[in-house]
Amino acid sequence: MSDDLNKLSLADARDALRKGETTSAALTEACLKAIDGAGALNAFVHRTPEIAMEQAAAADARIKQGDAPAMCGLPIGIKDLFCTKGVPSQAGSRILEGFLPEYESTVSQKLKDSGAVMLGKLNMDEFAMGSSNETSVYGNAVNPWRREGDTAELTPGGSSGGSAAAVAADLCLAATGTDTGGSIRQPAAFTGTVGIKPTYGRCSRWGIVAFASSLDQAGPMTKTVRDAAIMLEAMCGHDTKDSTSADLAVPDFEAALTGDIRGKKIGIPREYRMDGMPEEIDKLWQDGIAMMKDAGAEIVDISLPHTKYALPTYYVIAPAEASSNLARYDGVRFGHRAKLDHGDGITEMYEKTRAEGFGHEVQRRVMVGTYVLSAGFYDAYYNRARKVRTLIKKDFEDVFAQGIDSILTPATPSAAFGLGEMKDSDPVAMYLNDVFTVTVNLAGLPGVALPTGQSATGLPLGLQLIGRPWEEAELLSSAYALERAAGFVAKPEKWW
Repeated sequence: MSDDLNKLSLADARDALRKGETTSAALTEACLKAIDGAGALNAFVHRTPEIAMEQAAAADARIKQGDAPAMCGLPIGIKDLFCTKGVPSQAGSRILEGFLPEYESTVSQKLKDSGAVMLGKLNMDEFAMGSSNETSVYGNAVNPWRREGDTAELTPGGSSGGSAAAVAADLCLAATGTDTGGSIRQPAAFTGTVGIKPTYGRCSRWGIVAFASSLDQAGPMTKTVRDAAIMLEAMCGHDTKDSTSADLAVPDFEAALTGDIRGKKIGIPREYRMDGMPEEIDKLWQDGIAMMKDAGAEIVDISLPHTKYALPTYYVIAPAEASSNLARYDGVRFGHRAKLDHGDGITEMYEKTRAEGFGHEVQRRVMVGTYVLSAGFYDAYYNRARKVRTLIKKDFEDVFAQGIDSILTPATPSAAFGLGEMKDSDPVAMYLNDVFTVTVNLAGLPGVALPTGQSATGLPLGLQLIGRPWEEAELLSSAYALERAAGFVAKPEKWW
């Protein structure tokens, strides 16, 4: 095997391990070496080399016994939103400084049980609130891609920016992410990687620090669609500790990757043709439509009439749920506590701790959420948003009832933008990065983003496929067909 073991896909590394061509220890060492040399990307924020090498040795022994699952021995990164026993789990926030969970999230436990190797925890926007990984207490994560002829640092997207950057830069073979309004799919599109948000309830939320409980969903971030299928299977499954977890059998997602979409109906929603859409995004979409048609799919124009209300609906519901979930961070039981002055009481402790512990974006969303839930505005904002959410969900149900198998849209309204470029913008301008992705969360549907082209400046651009609920297998097979047709193989040139 070559020295570049960290550049392997999950599927190739798995096959090499089974054939005895390499070991988990060698794969892990290659990734740890790559992480050591990639400090400029600020992707890994809590490294766990001792745990990784111990898990790699156990995986090698398990593989020798001939009874190893697909993920066994494969080194991955874990987003800092997942609680990992005895390892810092801060959700990118100062208010959880020093928090060492005494338990493991269900998803990371499933990956551990499957023999996956944890390299460390990955950078993210604070409490998963952000689209650029610029709200993290650890500082910005940096996209390994750069514009041609330009040295400006670019965002890897958010909130799973560290996960996306680490996978794109081959620091790990894959990573976990979470998606509340596009936080897996948007970073995947910005970094030339693959990210799938499964149906709400497919992966347990237990042990994942909550942002918006009715929207949050974990998923894999990988180098290929096949890798996404392999890792998703290991992450899924019913969990009695999560009341929203679906008690459904987990399909063999990899076996479903036929890539045969002949006769499938692919919907093209007219409402996603936004005013002012950049020409290269429109061309990317048209090229994707042509690829699906050439592969034998039937292209059908569809309407999702309530799409225009999705962003305002999302930015009422998500902050409302966040304000409720974040009320538990008070400096009493765990995490950061502000230094108090003589005579300060519990109210002052709450105020000072939250002022010091929460960043500006989190403070903004908590305030918005508290406002829309307040007695005088509950019906005017929150209840109305809930009703519109039901209409958005019904739009998708109506389209799928007409026989549409999946829906093809852009993943993002642009290529990756520069870090700091949006700092003086209205916050709503940043929220517009989620324009193509939030509907999927509001409706609880599965969605996958994959790279299918490049911008005029050489940056990756991604398309999104939206599937029927619980039909991730079929969705991944359609994504596999699009991946093969697009033939995207570009990688960032190493500068870090």
